Amino acid sequence: MRRPFLLLIFLAFAVNAFGQWVSEKSSTGAFPIHKSAIYVDLKEQALVQKSAELFQKDIEAVTGYRPAIVHGLNQKHENLIIIGSFSNSVLLQRLVAGQKIKNQNPGKWEAYQLQNIKLNSNGISNALIIAGEDRRGTAYGVFDLSREIGVSPWYWWADVPVKKSERLFVKAGLNQTNAPKVKYRGIFLNDEAPALSGWSKEKFGGFNHLFYEKVFELVLRLKGNYIWPAMWGNAFYDDDPENIKTADAYGIVVGTSHHEPLMRAHDEWRRYGSGPWDYEKNKDRLQDFWKKGMERAWNEKIVSIGMRGDGDEPMSRETATALLEKIVDDQRVIINKVTGKPASQTPQLWALYKEVQDYYDKGMRVPDDVTLLLCDDNWGNIRKLPKLTDPARKGGYGIYYHFDYVGGPRNYKWLNTNQFPRIWEQMHLAYEYGVKDIWIVNVGDLKPMEAPISFFLDYAWNPEAIGPDDVQPYILKWAAEQFGSKHAAEIARIIGLYSKYNSRRKPELLDDGTYSLTNYHEWERVFNEYQDLWLEANVLKEQIPSASRDAYFQLVLHPVMACANLYKMYYYTTLNKEAYNNKYTQANAYADSVKAAYGMDSVITRQYHEINGGKWNHMMSQTHIGYTYWQQPEKQKMPAVNYIDTGGAGTLKTGKNESATSSLNNADISRERAGYIAIEADHFSSSHGSKGVSWKILPDLGRTGNAVTSWPVNSSSIPLSVTSPYLTYTFKTSQPGEIKIQGYFSPTLNFLHNPDGLQFAISVDDDKPQIISLNKEDNTEVWNKWAAENIIIKTTNHTISKAGEHTLKYWMIDPGIVLQKLVVDLGGLKPSYLGAEETNGK
Repeated sequence: MRRPFLLLIFLAFAVNAFGQWVSEKSSTGAFPIHKSAIYVDLKEQALVQKSAELFQKDIEAVTGYRPAIVHGLNQKHENLIIIGSFSNSVLLQRLVAGQKIKNQNPGKWEAYQLQNIKLNSNGISNALIIAGEDRRGTAYGVFDLSREIGVSPWYWWADVPVKKSERLFVKAGLNQTNAPKVKYRGIFLNDEAPALSGWSKEKFGGFNHLFYEKVFELVLRLKGNYIWPAMWGNAFYDDDPENIKTADAYGIVVGTSHHEPLMRAHDEWRRYGSGPWDYEKNKDRLQDFWKKGMERAWNEKIVSIGMRGDGDEPMSRETATALLEKIVDDQRVIINKVTGKPASQTPQLWALYKEVQDYYDKGMRVPDDVTLLLCDDNWGNIRKLPKLTDPARKGGYGIYYHFDYVGGPRNYKWLNTNQFPRIWEQMHLAYEYGVKDIWIVNVGDLKPMEAPISFFLDYAWNPEAIGPDDVQPYILKWAAEQFGSKHAAEIARIIGLYSKYNSRRKPELLDDGTYSLTNYHEWERVFNEYQDLWLEANVLKEQIPSASRDAYFQLVLHPVMACANLYKMYYYTTLNKEAYNNKYTQANAYADSVKAAYGMDSVITRQYHEINGGKWNHMMSQTHIGYTYWQQPEKQKMPAVNYIDTGGAGTLKTGKNESATSSLNNADISRERAGYIAIEADHFSSSHGSKGVSWKILPDLGRTGNAVTSWPVNSSSIPLSVTSPYLTYTFKTSQPGEIKIQGYFSPTLNFLHNPDGLQFAISVDDDKPQIISLNKEDNTEVWNKWAAENIIIKTTNHTISKAGEHTLKYWMIDPGIVLQKLVVDLGGLKPSYLGAEETNGK
């Protein structure tokens, strides 16, 4: 991990305290924010007015100066910030007509432009123009500049302090335009009990407009525009009549989840429904129920259509496609009657979630104007994407993605376990296959998903601006935005590493048997990795300014110490079992260590709940220890430990370390060690592309190193031939014989629905390549293993006829496959969770 860290240190020098267009120093033509007023037209919509007010507060928070907000030009202004939309601002329209400025994005959805100009017109000498094509575009321009002057979107939600400066100047020459590449970009507050529900009830009285004001402002500052509100036991429209008004005031598009048709929350059927949730038996009552939902929802929205079983359950096995199509047709009649417009003029989605995708695959269709919301498997692996040869849809395609989930093989709700490079890789895949209309992600309680939420929404804004080599620099920039540039490299490294470690196995799935105690010192290695990271984060804490300590605890230190402590508890549980079975007296000390770590878990939780005067009380109350099946335990339970009397003897040994790590160059030869050879995917000896396909290293993607994929990811499949793209890996053996090759792959699913799954091939020396399907056997039992272990391992058998150097070739057939590691078993490979460490290539 040294090279990425050195890169981050180098990049940190390029990160400014403020944004690229803002400085504390004056220069020729610079616009002085700290000596300005704000103009906004009274005819502007509520969101534009609100944005101006929030920008006024942001300027005051940074500089101590509170600019006046004016609505007319009755007096001269030396420096005026003009905030408005081209459709409503009379002043902007006048400036365009007088050719003082130009609308650079006419008709472009949510576009905005920022300009620093010498105006000398209309009584204004210098103007800072923040102009949007519509209300949200204007708001995004405002909040873009807020970030530039040092106000993090997380200033309230993570207690990130603003960067103070009495003087702020926007540099001369600013003329910037921007617009999103993905139309709807949002979050789903889900699985909200006990953490978010307990917190919101204590702080706001529930999921009311006071709560949603904070959420909506955050979403806007992150350049999102869409939300599925909290829904288990809650109903956005019914719980507080001010919720809908607040959403409209903030310009947030409201939807409902995949199993809540026509703007009705799931819990409302319990409150107001009558009879079964069954269209064949209760059609009239269901139609009336849905009609009232549409009548009530006068705000900007995306309407979910279709029908699943009650409470996020599948429909019955007997449900016919014809009936589901009839339900959709009837729902669209309701939409037409309530809105007085053709149904095609109201944005709608049909979520192909779980079994609903099976209906689609068997031929069910919805009208072309409906967005098909494709889904992942609830574990961050996309299930289906449109084929590049499919005809374009008027409604286009969307993706429903997960950072949090309740269900098999295990709930994961406690901490962030989402690796940034994997989020990038899967959403890049979606974008390249034409999914550009809706991106929405299940964020659970919102906290502690701050960093991945930022990444998801920033990436959704412009997927073309962040490539695989830009993910780590993004984390660095994000760290600098929250904490300044001085410690940004160290913080970015810590965030990147803990998300990598957590992605190996969800904390809720972790137990004493996850890693091998005896083979490759695996348990000891992963334990030490986390303890070292905890130590590093603790040492850095002392260097963080006191004003940033609460934010540092939430965003950096807490997830590291919480998971390091969890690893400590399970590691010592493993040692206790081993020592007890061998009657070693060490068992007692290990048992005490387990108890101490279990107690420390509560201490760490209490620390979180007490920071900033108890502002985040309840937010870490999610149970995470003591699972016995997929559903969370009501109470935590310490792992069982055993004590022996003091008559035992002997010392526990955890096994010989039979591997050694190394930093390989691409040309190095991997040599045999203890009957195996292990090679990280990016340490290939040579790379061979053809037919427009090359190979791309995906930095830091995977459980142990970097990954490799064919490029571009939307290339056509290539039938295997001698001219197919391939990578070579050179290795050396001491004798001939039978060998096995294990390929470690990211758990990519058969998103193209090829009959044989996604395929690749493996060959050794001059053998005929063996064609292997990565994911054809995608049944529930197999998928559970893939998801839980966050890896797919495929094995091939080969014969080598002589000792010495050999060439392993990895052949591309289908796009989208991500290789993490190759292991050659010469007869000595031992079982372990992460696979053998990379062998020395020197």
